[in-house]
Amino acid sequence: MSGSGTTQRWQDARGPFALLFGVPALWLLLFFLVPLAIVWAYSFGRSTGLTDIAITGTLSNYARTSSAVYLGIFAKSIGFAALTTVLCLVIGFPIALVITFASERAKTLLLLAIMLPFWTNLLIRTYALMAMLRSEGYVNTSLGWLGIGPLPLLHNNFAVTLGLVYVNLPFLVLPLYSALDRLDRSLLEASLDLGAGHWRTIREIVIPLALPGILTGVLITFIPALGSYLTPDLLGGPNSQMIANVIERQFKRANDWPFGSALSFILMYLTFLCIAGQGIIARRREKASAA
Repeated sequence: MSGSGTTQRWQDARGPFALLFGVPALWLLLFFLVPLAIVWAYSFGRSTGLTDIAITGTLSNYARTSSAVYLGIFAKSIGFAALTTVLCLVIGFPIALVITFASERAKTLLLLAIMLPFWTNLLIRTYALMAMLRSEGYVNTSLGWLGIGPLPLLHNNFAVTLGLVYVNLPFLVLPLYSALDRLDRSLLEASLDLGAGHWRTIREIVIPLALPGILTGVLITFIPALGSYLTPDLLGGPNSQMIANVIERQFKRANDWPFGSALSFILMYLTFLCIAGQGIIARRREKASAA
């Protein structure tokens, strides 16, 4: 309450709100939306020289993306991203459960361990993984002591999948933990008291209640995995390249910016579809809960 007895509302403070919102909005416009619009315009153009691009409104670049070669690469990228997301969910759900029910001290240490990779550059982490997986690496050396190997653990689909899971696992664990930590634990205790058992309680109580967090985690894991460039480039072989690697070649080696822009926006359209799908599922769930 103010001194005059009236309530101060945020809606009335338009000046300070406009000032606070205006600076980041201008930054977003100049350094995100404008460059994105330029790349989008390039996708409707054609190269007229080494560095010149004519915006002609052509759809030929998008038509090229429908060839069998590029459709196969898109399908492979979606397959890598889907497998990565499933593996992260299978591995991350028990980890999030353990963190949720751990003591306060253990919870802090476990969360620190999950977030620790973010403090190290992705390139360094990828090279560290390469050092472990190469023929003379730590994994094959350890297997050699058991009379196994050396196994081909690098420059193949296995290495790419392992690298993607390694990179993206924290993106799934943290939303899962956030959702699980908000659960009403009295419901879990009631389920156990009624004889449901731990597995049934997880299946019929924990998972349905944590479903919004699961969907969010799946989305923010799948999208970065789909657009991954560094991991397949360093860990993969000739048959392990994903769509981001093809886009990089169009901009750098082939110097075909219009086609690279079209591929980039096809990838972005797929991202929008994923976000829209998650929104539809969440809306249906809200309607079902309200009913």
